[in-house]
Amino acid sequence: MGRKRVIRYRDPLRDDFAPLTIRTRPVDGSFPYEHPSRLWRGAAWLLYYLIAAPVALLVGKVYLGLQFENREALKQLPRTGFCLYGNHTRTLDVALPILAAFPRRAYIIANPDAVSIPGLRNLVSMLGAIPVPTGAGGLKQMLDAVSRRLRSGCCVAIFPEAHIWPFYTGIRPFPDTSFRYPVKEHCPAVAMAVTYRKRRGLGRLFPQPAMTVTFSQPMYPRADLPPREAKRELRDRVYRFMTETAAAKENVAYIRYEREQG
Repeated sequence: MGRKRVIRYRDPLRDDFAPLTIRTRPVDGSFPYEHPSRLWRGAAWLLYYLIAAPVALLVGKVYLGLQFENREALKQLPRTGFCLYGNHTRTLDVALPILAAFPRRAYIIANPDAVSIPGLRNLVSMLGAIPVPTGAGGLKQMLDAVSRRLRSGCCVAIFPEAHIWPFYTGIRPFPDTSFRYPVKEHCPAVAMAVTYRKRRGLGRLFPQPAMTVTFSQPMYPRADLPPREAKRELRDRVYRFMTETAAAKENVAYIRYEREQG
C-alpha cells in the first residue's frame, strides 16, 4: 500500500483525528430526545429502513470491504435491548451498528458534533443519534432516552474511545462511564472489534485495507456486584476481548501512529 502516513499523538484519551472540524452547538435539556409526533417517527422509520440501511449495506460491502465474524452471537440475544461497544477507526463506523443489529433498530450515542451541522440536526436524530449533552442540564433526558431504547428491544451502540483515530490497529484505553447503561438496565453487552486486512481481487482498486468486525459472545453484567464495581468489571471484559482480537487477527497498518516525546 505504499509509504504509510504518520500521525503523531500526545494523549490517547483526548486526541481526535476526525477528518472534519465542526463547531459544536449546545445540547442541553431542551434537545428533543423523544419526539411526540407520529409523523416525525414515521418519517424516521422510513428513512432508516428504506434509505439508511440499504446505503449502509452498499457502503459496507463495496467501499469498506466489510466482513462480519461471529455475527451469529447477536442471534442469541433476547428480545430485550443490548449495548454494542466498538473501537472508533472510521467516520463510517456509524454504518456498523445498523448492519450488525438489523432488523432491530440501532441507536448510536454520539458526540454533540453529530447534531451540530446546520440543517441536519433532525436528519441525524432520525437516523438514531443520541447526543451526549454539552452540560449537566440534559443528562437526565439523555439517560432516559437510552433506557427507553433498550427497554423497547433496540441496540444502543457506543464507541467508548470517543474520538476517531483513522485505521488505528490497537485499542485505546477508555473509561467505564458508558457501561452504566447495561448495568442499570440489566441487559447484555456485545463487543465488536474492528481490524483491517489486505484487499484481494477487485477490492485492490481501493487503496485502504478492508474492514473486519468480530463480535464477542453476549456479556452480562455481574448481578452479585455493586453497580460501580459491575460497571468496571464489564468494561474490563469488553476491553480484554477487543485488545485480544486486535492482536490475534490480521490487522494491516494503513497509518502509523507515533507518540510524541516530551
